[in-house]
This record gives sequence, structure tokens and C-alpha cells, in this order.
Amino acid sequence: MTETRTDTPPAWDERTQLTTFLDYVRDTARAKCEGVSAEDARRAPLPGSPLMTLCGLINHLRWVEYYWFQVVFLGEEDLGPWTEEDPDREMRIAVGFPLEQLLAEYGEQSARYRELVASTDLDTTARTAIRDGRHPDLRWILLHLTEETARHNGHLDILRELLDGSTGR
Repeated sequence: MTETRTDTPPAWDERTQLTTFLDYVRDTARAKCEGVSAEDARRAPLPGSPLMTLCGLINHLRWVEYYWFQVVFLGEEDLGPWTEEDPDREMRIAVGFPLEQLLAEYGEQSARYRELVASTDLDTTARTAIRDGRHPDLRWILLHLTEETARHNGHLDILRELLDGSTGR
């Protein structure tokens, strides 16, 4: 990744801090995939986790953001790849796509959601209720996505080291 990643926001208001951290973890996920071979991007080196691939995790992150922004926040129909029979399908099908394509789609989608967040009050509540029946606000969704992405960055880090020995910060 040639650009500099930073978790230090250019301003200290709440929106800038939240979006800076989400962008930072998104950029970190992309950086974890730099220079990996097409074959390694599809390999699952953990014996007990056959879906845990770089492609699978990037596709998962993409679809997680789709779910929280499009389905929960905006209240749109869920058109995700998962099914009741195959709830992790987004990770399973990812190995059928080049990592570069998955990263590009994730980046394009992130740009659209960045615009949505920039034009929406953080106190705006989601149209769809979550499991407990409550409607989270946009602020909570941003925090949740930051946590989810950061957690999976740890997985990406471990996978990358197992695949080719690459480590990073």
C-alpha cells in the first residue's frame, strides 16, 4: 500500500474521529493483502477453519458493511449472498473471485458509505431493528463496523504470516 495509513484524525470532532478509525481499519485490511499471490489469497492455512482465507475475509468485510448500511440502517431488502442453509456463503464463494476484484469492490463500496455517513446525522436511527428489537443509531453502526473490521484484521494478519511469512503493524 503506497498511501500512508493513519488513525490520527485531521480534526477532533466525533464524526471525524469515527470515520478516521473506520477508514484506518479498512485500509489496514487492504494493506494486509498487498503482494500476496493469487494462490495464497485463496488458501486456508488453519486446519479447523476452511473458510478462513484472505479472499473470504475481504468479501466478508464487504458484505458486513453492506448488511449494516443497506439492510439495517437504510432498511433495504437483504440481497446478500448468505442463506439460512449457508450463513457464511460470502466467505465460501470468495475463492472464486480474484482478490484484486474483491478489494476493488470493497473500496468502491466504502467510498459510497463514506458519502452516506458524511451526509447523515450520527443520531439518525436505523430503519431495521437489531436482534434485541432496538434501532441503533449511525454512531453505533460506525463503532460496530470499526470493531468488526479490526477483529478481522487480526485474522488477516495471522493468515498472512502463515501463508508467506509476511508480518506488519
